[in-house]
Amino acid sequence: MGSDDIESGPVVRAQILSLKGIEPVACPCGFARRAFGKSAEAPVSVHYTQITRAARTHYHREHHEIYVVLSCEAGAAMELDGVLHPLEPLMAVSIPPFVRHCAIGEATIINIVSPPFDPADEWFDPAPAATPREAVHQGYLSNEAQHAE
Repeated sequence: MGSDDIESGPVVRAQILSLKGIEPVACPCGFARRAFGKSAEAPVSVHYTQITRAARTHYHREHHEIYVVLSCEAGAAMELDGVLHPLEPLMAVSIPPFVRHCAIGEATIINIVSPPFDPADEWFDPAPAATPREAVHQGYLSNEAQHAE
């Protein structure tokens, strides 16, 4: 069988993108530069993400993410379904759909997302209701702030 006999599929072109040239966007982790998300030819999207201390716990219903830690501050951790896991550079973290996750501390990661990222697949659990004591305390602080004006 010669090489002419081999059936070929659709032509897929290689792509090279500079993550430096992609404008960062706000995300639950901090700020991400997202590549290949709009390409129908790429099976994943790749994000260069600066994780900040303001990162929020979230989950995805469809996306499977793999975080590759490039750098992180001392004491940084990954919270997965409420369990903290210490982070260090060159660790990889696989996060399947429905796993609640949040990075603790500042870090820089590469995030590989399959299928390619869709912002409609970012989910947050509702904030827990305040206990009666917390509600009273919050009300007191709100009233105190109003009277301080």
